[in-house]
Amino acid sequence: MKTLVIGASKGLGKALMQGLGNPGDTLIGVARAIPPHVPVIAGIDTRWIEADLAHPAAAVATITEAAADQGIDTLIYNLGIWEPLAFDFLDDQDAQIETMIGCNITATILLIKRLLPLLLQSQHPRILLTGSTSGLPRSGRPEVTFGASKFALQGIADALREGYRDRRLGVTCLNLGYLNTEDGLEVPVADAAQRGEGALIPVHDVVQVVRMVLSLSPASFVRELSLPAILDDRF
Repeated sequence: MKTLVIGASKGLGKALMQGLGNPGDTLIGVARAIPPHVPVIAGIDTRWIEADLAHPAAAVATITEAAADQGIDTLIYNLGIWEPLAFDFLDDQDAQIETMIGCNITATILLIKRLLPLLLQSQHPRILLTGSTSGLPRSGRPEVTFGASKFALQGIADALREGYRDRRLGVTCLNLGYLNTEDGLEVPVADAAQRGEGALIPVHDVVQVVRMVLSLSPASFVRELSLPAILDDRF
């Protein structure tokens, strides 16, 4: 299986690059800069593409060209810029809002459009979009632009399912709560789970969920999954 992970150099993306794949698989990470210390995972072909999705058109062209010869079975779009002043919408700068929309929505749509012909050549094509519980209806969060961009992922996923159901394209939207991205997979999950005292989700848990989604047969798919922290009182 060949999996392309967008936003792969740190945080959850780094954990996905370290925790996904089985011997014989290919993992392709996309990042603004290739991380200096890339772990070698036995039996897994790990590759990297440098692209900055804050500049959607150029990044999409770079990624598409690099992926064209390799082919892909799964696209994991794990990227989302947060407002610098998330709790005071009136203080957000217009340029910042445009950049967020470009990276979180425009780049997502453009990249899927360009990669979809490659994905549909797979016997088991899948797209995973990492959304947020902040993008769910009545989430109780005040981040206007971020929430809107993550809510948009629901519409993207729904339309793709309907448009390519006959091609057996499985599209999953993962609505994630606040993550503990300080503790990577090298930290025992029991220790990582202590950070935040129940208000943060270890990246280990997300990797486990993604592995489950990718292990399903072509006869089924996970439509949507919400993963809040255990003490998130919004859920």
